[in-house]
This record gives sequence, structure tokens and C-alpha cells, in this order.
Amino acid sequence: MNTARFTGDDMVTSGHTACAGCGEVQIVRMALMTLGPKTVLSIVPSCMTGCMGRHPVSALKVPVLHMPFETAGASGTGISAALHRRGIEATVMTIAGDGGTFDIGFQALSAAAERNENFIYLCCDNEAYMNTGIQRSSATPAMSWTTTTTADYPKKEPKKDIMAIMAAHRIPYAATVCAAYPEDLMAKFQRARNIKGFRFFHALSPCPTGWRHDPGLTIHMGRMAVETGIFPLYEVEGGRRYRLTYTPKHLPVKEYLDGQGRFTHLTPDMKIQIQRNVEEEWAFLMKRFAESES
Repeated sequence: MNTARFTGDDMVTSGHTACAGCGEVQIVRMALMTLGPKTVLSIVPSCMTGCMGRHPVSALKVPVLHMPFETAGASGTGISAALHRRGIEATVMTIAGDGGTFDIGFQALSAAAERNENFIYLCCDNEAYMNTGIQRSSATPAMSWTTTTTADYPKKEPKKDIMAIMAAHRIPYAATVCAAYPEDLMAKFQRARNIKGFRFFHALSPCPTGWRHDPGLTIHMGRMAVETGIFPLYEVEGGRRYRLTYTPKHLPVKEYLDGQGRFTHLTPDMKIQIQRNVEEEWAFLMKRFAESES
């Protein structure tokens, strides 16, 4: 994929209150460098709400509206419609976490996607409700520790396939991104900027606080998620045309799991089962790619 063009202007200032090593800040920084200063944000309760602050002490150089938890899809819809009515050209982007996307905000998200509303939806997925105490969400991986799925009773259910759900809405564009692969991320946002209609981004955001890894290893954890095949980088056009944007090395998932405290309770057999699950999910995704090309 060609290197993305971006404005070069950093829309995220110093002074934000994100945890050391926060993956979300890097995702939002690169997204805004690509989208440019004529961007209006809607942020629902999440880590991003707290760490970026509110007027007049916001760490963002673009207009920001802070909205209720469940309204990410609805607020993006309203802001886009209002700007269009006033003849103002700007990119509208809603930012939500996995809790506000996979769970609490899913109804408004689905409705906005079905109507093909004209804005970008960015889900910063750190795989739990990190902002309120590391509680389980439907984005939490199976067998993972959280404060509500403890080591003695880890989560049994697999992570919800949000990309398949969004593709089923037949939206113009959906893509997975990770801050560990900046050129891939910025190229996708550049592409989305020039598309009209609903655009969805699923961004994996390693969280040192909830994942229990060293803050200096955030980018490494993102790379391991991609290189093991746990988090494939791809895009979907019109809900039907799948395209892989990065071919992983398929490293053993053990290399990813062993670097995180949330997986220290796993037995060797449990790690083998996770490896099998990853391989099955990869094969299923490759089948979608093959079908989309036929």
C-alpha cells in the first residue's frame, strides 16, 4: 500500500492525561494527522474522554463534542447533518471504545450504518472497559483476565466479530488498523477521507494498564497481535470485497500471550487451544477473501 499523505500538523498536544504507553493516543494522533484540521470529533465516555479533556483544557486542536455513552452513532449522524445543512465542509469522526461500540452503543451504531450516514466511526479497542476498572466487554478475548472475569473464572466466550457485523451492513468502507503499522493506518484513513457515507475503523489499542504489560512494549504488543494472526489488517468495501493489507508472519500466539499479565493464568493446554482458535479464524477469514474475489 502506498505511503499516506498527511497534513503534518499534530492535532494532539502535550498535556493529555493518558496512561504511559497508551495505544489510543497514537491511533488518534495519526488519524487526525491524515484527516487534517477540518475535522470535528464526537467522543463518548471512554479512555479518550478523560485523557483528552474538555474545553477550555482539551489536548486536541480540533472541535470536540463530548456525548453520552450510548450515542456515538447518533451524535455522528447529527453533527454531520448539521454541518451539511449549514454548508460547512468538514470531516466528522466519532470516537468510541469497545464498550461504547460492541456493547452499549451498538444500537445507534447499527442504525447509523444501515442509513449510511456520512461520517467516520473509530472504535479504539483495548478489549475491556478500561476507563472504569478493566471490566469484561464483548470485545474481551476468550480466556482473558479482567476484574469481572478473574483468573479462576476467565471469559469463556470468543471476542465478537465486529468487522463481520459491520460488513453485513454493506457500508462503503470498513478497515482494521493498528498503531504499530502507521503507514497502513494512515493510508486507510486517507482513503476513507475521500469516501462518502459510513466508514468504520476497528483499531486495536494495546493497554498497559489492563493488559498488564510494560508501557514501553505497546507497539511491540500491537505487532505481535498482527504477526500472530490474532488481529489481521484488512479492509472491506461495500460489505463484500475483502482485501488483506498486510501479510503476517504467523508467529506462535504464545509469543503474544506471554508478554501480558492478563494471560499469566493460562495453562499450556489453554495456549494450544488459543493457537487452534486463531488458526481457525484465520482460515475462515481467508475463505471470505476467496469468496469476495470469485
